[in-house]
Amino acid sequence: MFKPLVLLFAALISTNATAQDKLPQSIAAALEKAALPTSSLSLLVKPMAGTTPVLALNSEQAVSPASTMKLVTSLIALEELGPTFRWKTQVLSDGLVQHETLRGNLYLRGGGDPNLTWDKLSMMLRNLRQLGLRKIKGDIILDRSYFQPTRLDLGVAQFDETPDAYYNVIPDALLIHSNLTSIQLESSTNNIATRLLTPLANVKLANHLRLNQRSCQEWASDWLPPTLEVTKNRQIEIALNGGFPRNCKISTHLNILDRNTYIASMIRALWIELDGSWQGSVRDGITPSGATLLTERQSETLADTIRIVNKQSDNGMARFLYLTLGAESTNAKNYADHLQAADARVHAWFARQGIHDDGLVMENGSGLSRLERISARQLAALLQAGARSNWFAEFSSSMSIVAVDGTMRKRLKGTAAEGRARIKTGTLNNALAISGYVRDVNDVNWIVVAIINSDEARKGKAVLDELIAWVASGLP
Repeated sequence: MFKPLVLLFAALISTNATAQDKLPQSIAAALEKAALPTSSLSLLVKPMAGTTPVLALNSEQAVSPASTMKLVTSLIALEELGPTFRWKTQVLSDGLVQHETLRGNLYLRGGGDPNLTWDKLSMMLRNLRQLGLRKIKGDIILDRSYFQPTRLDLGVAQFDETPDAYYNVIPDALLIHSNLTSIQLESSTNNIATRLLTPLANVKLANHLRLNQRSCQEWASDWLPPTLEVTKNRQIEIALNGGFPRNCKISTHLNILDRNTYIASMIRALWIELDGSWQGSVRDGITPSGATLLTERQSETLADTIRIVNKQSDNGMARFLYLTLGAESTNAKNYADHLQAADARVHAWFARQGIHDDGLVMENGSGLSRLERISARQLAALLQAGARSNWFAEFSSSMSIVAVDGTMRKRLKGTAAEGRARIKTGTLNNALAISGYVRDVNDVNWIVVAIINSDEARKGKAVLDELIAWVASGLP
């Protein structure tokens, strides 16, 4: 009666004994050249269809995975929500439209759309005009209650030295155009012209830039963070300071305006373009149960969204996915907020897949975190579960194709890996990682995970590339 347990124990011993922990010579040489210790590297290589790794090193250690953590969020979102899941943004009203005039409030209810750009908001407003609405005599209420808490961005310490950068934008359920203000800078030999690209009413640029002798590629090196000032006539003035190269043209996208101010300014600008008028202001609130739905916009599908998340390593959109797992959980009310509900859903999925979750730490699901942890073995097991998933095609196609697109488009060109591997990359100041699927020259499919944790991690890019090339070459 104990025979099955004996066989299982023997199989585990065999698995551990078979996995090679000595690095192939080319990878060891790359690690030595980068002056990185072996202890900084965690990796696992195994056949997609098999159970026994051919190479494993520090694979049980929970480490910072950087953006390869997005694979956890995107696969579980596919499994739990389905590839055709869409987010909804709605405009409702508690008043009646008579003679093109609404006497009452409009409610802009966010549904967590990760890609609600200003032009999509413009189409929703155009729909209101087509319904016969031109004059709004009431407030516009912003309903962000789909996510709890409604404003994760408030009171949070900045992650790094560039809090206004796109990758640092923290989601809310009604985040329009990622709250980005786009500015074009163009210089000649003697002048610098600036232009506001985002439609924003009552916002203007104050150009205090000076010309310098740097190259256009170095334009940001003499750039100072813009400052904001409210003028006497209640306009918002964005002051641009610092130096800018001669004969240079760039566009920069900055998260610098208060979110409610940004939405109010954008709606006013777009509504004026549609020959509308609005007497009121923007404020936070909850949509009343009796409000009438006027128009609704559905987002792109989840399958379309994760292609952006993984190919472009979009932190904000990954965080949307993670929060949505919490918001859409049937047990959401049992948790303090949707981050906790999402964490519980991730751990429950791991349990159903038979993947141990010891050491697994989720914070926001994007990898842009100093807390998130996962082991190479856990990440490899997740990739193997992805290969079994009904949505494997959608999952694998979301990763960058080596030497072709996404964050891997410039890497490993002219090697055996070109066009034969789908890889998610990850980069933080102290972490560098790759995870994904590699089809070798013998048409054998492999799962590859490698993570470097070190203050000098960025020196290890060649190590990770050499590992991918080694697998693609058929484990020479």
